[in-house]
Amino acid sequence: MPTRAIDLLHRWTGGIIGVVLAILGLTGAILVHKDTWVMLPHAGDALVRDPGAVTRATERMFAASGDIDSIIYASDSFGLNQLRLRHGAGAYADQAGAIVTRWDSQWARPELWLFDLHHHLFVGDVGEMVIGVAGLAALGFVVTGLILWWRTRRTFRLRLLPKRLSRPAIVTHHRDLGVIVAPLLILSALTGAMMVFRPVAGVVLAPFGTPAQLSKTLAAPKLESGPLNPRLDWGAVIAAAHRRFPDATIRILTLPKKPGAPIAIRMKRADEWLPNGRTTLWFDAADGHLLAARDALAMSANVRLFNAAYPLHAAKVGGLMWRLVTTAGGLALFLLGSLAVWSFWFKRPRARPM
Repeated sequence: MPTRAIDLLHRWTGGIIGVVLAILGLTGAILVHKDTWVMLPHAGDALVRDPGAVTRATERMFAASGDIDSIIYASDSFGLNQLRLRHGAGAYADQAGAIVTRWDSQWARPELWLFDLHHHLFVGDVGEMVIGVAGLAALGFVVTGLILWWRTRRTFRLRLLPKRLSRPAIVTHHRDLGVIVAPLLILSALTGAMMVFRPVAGVVLAPFGTPAQLSKTLAAPKLESGPLNPRLDWGAVIAAAHRRFPDATIRILTLPKKPGAPIAIRMKRADEWLPNGRTTLWFDAADGHLLAARDALAMSANVRLFNAAYPLHAAKVGGLMWRLVTTAGGLALFLLGSLAVWSFWFKRPRARPM
């Protein structure tokens, strides 16, 4: 493809989709540090791992809120349990099960609406599809941007911001900054697209296993369960989960969303990167007996690599250093996207009079 055609493609698609990339970059940079800026009592408490204490907290939370859909348990980086309630409501509880705060809508909690903006653009599945397309477009921007930069490589200058807000200065800064952060953009865009579009993940991870194997392994098993027992023995359920995976920490408990569906518990084994783990157990909702279990560490190589996509994307591994690197990548994407839109729509050169 001629360079001029590449330039036109790069500029027009960037001018159209740049605002989405800017939103993703800025919200991602903020969400990377979410566990440190949610300022609530007990948010900094150390993680309680004792199954008995977890059981007592679970029973207390169910007694306090009968409309629970799921519980996301406290982690090493965040000391509160999050209750997801029906109709978009929710609550935080400490690790003893006492409710710390409640909300009726995600708009009451900035971490929730920022997460929704970053993952769904506030429009559910449609927004998620748009974000996936934006991720694939970002990969194209990196490739075409590198091609366009190569011809002007001798003018390279390391600048965090453009020298001025003129179109030539913005274009020069855009190309040079894009080259610097290209590896981060590739990683972020690729892992994001893999999480949205399973076929993309299948193609990327094909050297390690077939796409069909990936989809089959990640699909929930078809299980039959009795109706949810309001007096279920949660101690027996949680104890059974810990007996099956003694080195694991309980991360998410999900109640059935429809009749005949089981209770699902996700656990994180010690060697898993995924913050909520992919080790999953399913229990009969009527009597709590174990129906099936899936060990994340026994999965095929392509599935284990897929499970590493989110921790890399969201800086859930690598400590503070990787969070700072990911933050820099997100802020760079915000600059690249927002300035691309500004220069394309508001700083385009005026047509010369005939």
